[in-house]
Amino acid sequence: MGDYSQHMATVVTLEGKRKSPSLEPLLALCADDMAQVDREILARMRSPVALIPELANHLVGAGGKRMRPLLTVAAARLCGYANADDRHIKLATCVEFIHSATLLHDDVVDVSALRRGKPSANAVWGDKASVLVGDFLFTRSFELMVDVGSLDILGVLSRASSTIAEGEVLQLVSQRDTSTPEATYLEIIKAKTAKLFAAAAEVGAMVAGRDGPERVALESFGMNLGIAFQLVDDALDYAGREATLGKTVGDDFREGKITLPIILAFLRGRTVEREFWKRTIEKLDQREGDLEQAKMLLDRHGAIADTFERARHYGAMARDALGLFPDKPLKAAMLEAVDFAIARAH
Repeated sequence: MGDYSQHMATVVTLEGKRKSPSLEPLLALCADDMAQVDREILARMRSPVALIPELANHLVGAGGKRMRPLLTVAAARLCGYANADDRHIKLATCVEFIHSATLLHDDVVDVSALRRGKPSANAVWGDKASVLVGDFLFTRSFELMVDVGSLDILGVLSRASSTIAEGEVLQLVSQRDTSTPEATYLEIIKAKTAKLFAAAAEVGAMVAGRDGPERVALESFGMNLGIAFQLVDDALDYAGREATLGKTVGDDFREGKITLPIILAFLRGRTVEREFWKRTIEKLDQREGDLEQAKMLLDRHGAIADTFERARHYGAMARDALGLFPDKPLKAAMLEAVDFAIARAH
């Protein structure tokens, strides 16, 4: 796998692309669609209850990479979608609303103070408003699905929404348990993060009328990209730079969140090290210097490096899933988006 990651980096430079992979080529090719998505988002956040658009816009308007709706419009275009209607735009908006609703609820559950480098909605308006506006965005997303008028698409997105909720609950019951197996962690991130990436790409193929191998390939592309994306996120919580992260380094540690770096360091550590993890993560008894100690132990056992290595493995599977599509600029940009997800901020 190590060889493969070097090969990927070589491909990027051989094709004459910029040294560090970027989302820009994909954003440029989908710019018109994404401008429409932004307009649709604003239109669908409207409500006579002023707090709703105010709070929703604080999160949805805070930038973010819009990777999930970008996947929907890119997948639709890759499958040759050229209809004059805006069903792909409505689906992309729906995907962003599902994502935003889960973020609003997530930040309340995690008692997070920052989101995308700004105070989180719950820090500004309180938990109750955040949960309720999250509910509003969820219900708006279902209105959008109904507008699109496909029962099959409704099925995919509603199942994804259920899976995300299951992932949240699974994470809750595994919380602060240092003996969580890697397989359980993978199950959590597949449900919490990757499933929406998978559904976002899959419905793009569906709205373009591709219900065979292309649909399966794009679902696989989204799923593997989503897993890689989350693995990188979890590694960056210990190895990232705050300026590029948009959140505080060490948040996962302070919340006692069980992520792959912790699982690997716990499994590889001696008894005294396991006691450290039990004290800091399970009991949340954290003292001055504990984060530095945690980083040192993660480094000692190669836990961050191996988390990135696993991300590259899933990234390779995402790239391979697009193999059945003909080579064109959009496909190249989607492949580069995989490299961007893995190479960002390190």
